[in-house]
Order: sequence, then C-alpha cells, then structure tokens
Amino acid sequence: MTLFGTDGIRGEAGRPPLDDTTVTRVGAALARGATHAPRVVIGRDTRESGDAIEMALARGIVAGGGSVTSLGVVPTPAVAYLARTDGFDLGVVISASHNPYHDNGIKVFSGAGEKFTPAQEREIERLVADPSFVVATGGEVPIASGAPLVAHYVEHLRQILDHAGPLAGARLVIDCANGATTPVAPALFRDLGFDVETIGVTPDGRNINAGCGSTAMDGLQQAVVARGARLGVAFDGDGDRALFVDHLGRRVDGDAVMLVCTDLLRREGALDGDAIVATVMSNIGLELALKERGIGLVRCAVGDKYVMEEMLKRGIALGGEQSGHVIFARHLFTGDGIATALQVLRALIASGQELATLASALTSYPQVLVNVRVKARTDVATVPEVASVMQAVEARLAGQGRLLVRYSGTEPLLRIMLEGKDQGDITAWANEIADAVRATLA
Repeated sequence: MTLFGTDGIRGEAGRPPLDDTTVTRVGAALARGATHAPRVVIGRDTRESGDAIEMALARGIVAGGGSVTSLGVVPTPAVAYLARTDGFDLGVVISASHNPYHDNGIKVFSGAGEKFTPAQEREIERLVADPSFVVATGGEVPIASGAPLVAHYVEHLRQILDHAGPLAGARLVIDCANGATTPVAPALFRDLGFDVETIGVTPDGRNINAGCGSTAMDGLQQAVVARGARLGVAFDGDGDRALFVDHLGRRVDGDAVMLVCTDLLRREGALDGDAIVATVMSNIGLELALKERGIGLVRCAVGDKYVMEEMLKRGIALGGEQSGHVIFARHLFTGDGIATALQVLRALIASGQELATLASALTSYPQVLVNVRVKARTDVATVPEVASVMQAVEARLAGQGRLLVRYSGTEPLLRIMLEGKDQGDITAWANEIADAVRATLA
C-alpha cells in the first residue's frame, strides 16, 4: 500500500486514504513505530474536514499508546518547531497545502522537526497494510490544548526580525489564503511596526486558496499598487511557503527570493557551505547568477523534503523551490513562509533598497514545457532516435541554457523542459525532441 507521496499523504477528504479507518490506522502506526509512548503535537489548516481527520488520527495515536496535544489552526512550520522544542516525539500537520478545500493531507515530522524520511514512511505504510495490526476504533479520546504553545513559535520568528526599524510604518499587503497563517501573520507584522493590510483572512472551511494566496496572486498584485504598498506577501494554505509582489506590482518567485537571501546571508557570513540547494525546476538564471558570485548550486528532485535532505547532508544554510518553499537551516529544517517574509524584509533593511531592485539581480531565462503522452516509461537515453536529438539540443545550448527531460510522477507523460536565451529557439528545439518521442515511444 502506497500512502505517502512527495509531501505526505494527500487525497480527497473522507475517501481513502483519508477515510476514518485508514487515518486511524495511520495514527496507530505512528504510535507503534515509536520506541516509547509518544507525545504527539497536531496542527491543522482551516479546511472543514480538518477536525474529523484530527479526531481519527488522535484516536489511532491513543489506541497505540500515545498522547495528543492539539495546536488548532497553525502554520505547518509551527508544528515542526514545537515538535523539536517542546518535548514532543512527533509532529503531525493536517493540510493539503495549496490544494482546494475538498482535499486534505497528513504530514509527519520527527521530534527533531524534520519531515519523515522515505524509510520511515514505508514502515508506516507496512503497518497500515498489515492485517494482523488490529486497531481499536470508535469513541472520543482525550486531546490536550496546545494553543498557548504557539507563542513559542512566534517568539522564534521574532529572532529573525524583532522590529521594523527603518521600515517602521511601511505598508505591507499580506494574503493569508484563508489558511493557516491567518491567526498568526497579520498580528505579528503589525506588532513589528508595519502598516498591514490583509487579503484572505476570513476562512469559512471552504474558501482556503480560493482566488487568493500563492496560487492566485492577481488580487494581491492589484492591491499592492492600488494601496501604495512597499511589497505584498502571498502565503499558501498551510503557510510553509511565500511568494512576493514588489511595489510595482510584479511577482517575485522563489528563485529570486533565494538569490536575495543568498546575498543577505553571505554579507552576514551566514551562508554555510558556500552553496544553496534548489530543485531541478529552478531557472538556470539562478544558477548563472550564483556562479557569478562564486556560489555553488546543488540541484535535487522536486519537493522540499529533498531540499532539506541535501542541506543536511552538505551542511548548507539555504535552499528552496521556485514555488516559494524556502528553508533557512539556522531557523528550521522545513519551509516557513512567515520566516521567508521576515528574511526578505531584513534584506530590504540591510541594503536600503526596494524588493524590485534586489529581485532584478536575477535574470530568468525563457522556459518552455512540452508534455508527450507515452505508452511506457522507457529510459530515453536508451532510445537512439531521442537521445541523438537531445544531444544536439544540449550542444546548441552550450552552457547558456538547460534541458530537463523527466517522466511525470502521476501520469503517463514525458515532460520536456527547455530554458535558453531565445524563446523561439527553445520552443523549436523542445518540439524536435517531442517529435522524436512521439515517433518512438507514443
């Protein structure tokens, strides 16, 4: 049984694997996998299904000998942080991040505040699928309130920036996506001395990510310009990522944020490893900008848990994804949208420049993505007709572009991604490869 994907367990709430029976078994498996009766801290986002999933999960944990403390609605990184610092053995987040409300999910953190490894996930799957693993079901279970603990997470955030300083009174527009940052972010930024206007702060259980947040930024762009704000911040539903809008209303993605933060940390002597970690989807413009600075780029598979693994392995301070997951190792080993926003504001303070100027240091190369439906996941390097075209394209790029060919994780598709200086050239070259694939593998 496969339960875990690239970011925990995901699915439609109420249906396998997020039906009551399976969720209860997951909770019991988490407790059984611990070396002693585990203390588990749980947080959730604002989806209407969150309460029921939390209860089913808690029922399984208690049946397995553990105890449960609920934080209520909090950002994902709050759970990761409190699992590490407040004596818990596990942290669990109930959220489907940027997905619509009818979806939900379960993400698990160790007592060290790190996402579960693939090996740990496979062990949970093994237990859940084992028919001899009997779990008691039904009835209410004791759940302790951990709401006061959220203040510990907020104080940890304030260690990044404890006052707006020269930006005191600067207007920010914050979009909480009607999600998990709603109870935390607006109050924090106001308390730091910013003039805060908000979008997406009236969750009703069904409007999370609906026309707002990091997946729908048009409203934020318009609001930043209309209200004369210094910048805008868009969180996703569970608050582990952030994207930005500069004062001109232009979007600033995770690649640009990583470059801005690279310069900040390097200036402070805090860029451990003299490199950053990014996924295969980050633009080659980031790679070239880092190369100009004498800084390395380590690429990994898509998913912030893979970013974290590389950072841990190599002792690197900064990593992230183009989508806005950014990890600051000295802060926490998972993406934290609020922390990312505070770091960006620190960069503005340290440089005395606007986000538009700082972000302009990144020149993003044109990109094209072509999907080709295939019959089987054949290694394209073993198909001469395809491999020869790919080699020819890479020779034309000559280090000033990038070719990435990979299969979709969920569909029978081969994804052909090209980056280069000229949109027309890379479009034609991507179609050349696609034609070769269609002729041999489709």
